[in-house]
Amino acid sequence: MPSPAPADPSTRLRSSPIAATGLSRATLNDLSRVTESLQMLAPTWSVWVLMTLAPQPLRYTEVKSKLTLLADGQLHPKLGKLVDAGLVERKEHGHRHVTYGLTRRGVDLIPVLSVLAGWGDTHLEKPLARNKATGELEPQPVAVAQNIEDTIALISPRHSTPLVWALRARGPASAKALAAEVMPTYNLSRVYPPLRRVIDDGLVAVTPSGEFQLSTSGRELAPAYQALSAWATGRPLTEAHPLWGRTLTSPQTRPGPWLTTQSRLSAPPAEPAKTPGTAWRAGDLFSHRMPARPLPIPAAGGPRR
Repeated sequence: MPSPAPADPSTRLRSSPIAATGLSRATLNDLSRVTESLQMLAPTWSVWVLMTLAPQPLRYTEVKSKLTLLADGQLHPKLGKLVDAGLVERKEHGHRHVTYGLTRRGVDLIPVLSVLAGWGDTHLEKPLARNKATGELEPQPVAVAQNIEDTIALISPRHSTPLVWALRARGPASAKALAAEVMPTYNLSRVYPPLRRVIDDGLVAVTPSGEFQLSTSGRELAPAYQALSAWATGRPLTEAHPLWGRTLTSPQTRPGPWLTTQSRLSAPPAEPAKTPGTAWRAGDLFSHRMPARPLPIPAAGGPRR
């Protein structure tokens, strides 16, 4: 019996968590890989686990001790899903001696996460705290893993990234045109809720004529999408993307508290800035004391978290 023909990518997208689009086939395939990558990273705590394992492989109890806010019984299934995704490797060294570490694919993802962290650090709102010396409210640093997860939370919903890509490709557009591009199998009215979402999230703005266009924050997602696309296809991050251009020559980490604890406490005295292009050190990952529970983030301008 002859084997069935491979499924059309657009058909697969219509049954996937990501919407089908009216974009070109090459862009559609690229978008599909990026959105699938975002879905893989989107579950809460996935990034925290990956960053915890970035310096070196760890035993289960060692990972758990570094992620104390993760409820009992949640770490094991999250590690299992990351193993299934090919990002984490589980190694048995002997009786009751198992370690978890990043695979080659997981290691290659770390520079991409660094680009996402940079966008979140620049564009997302930050918690405010009153300066004891001046009495002024000042933005406080946010954990790098939280910046990454909050960035992914903005661009991973079903139609958010397809809308941003469509606006990047065509420029300002009407709701009708966007519906034809991003949701060709839906009624026109279905495009408005996801449009309102990307507007509320600060990625899209409304022009005086009533059309929609990318905001500054939306346009500056270019390095993030370029890096995600390059990683998803196994290309170098320095290779230019046909839609989003070129990312950083060498993915950089930003000066700041590179930690994987969900801290909202005031930062310790500033340390010398890290050399651009260098990865965070193991000692930087947990440079803050962990609060008893996550603290709320008050609005301080910029796209919401």
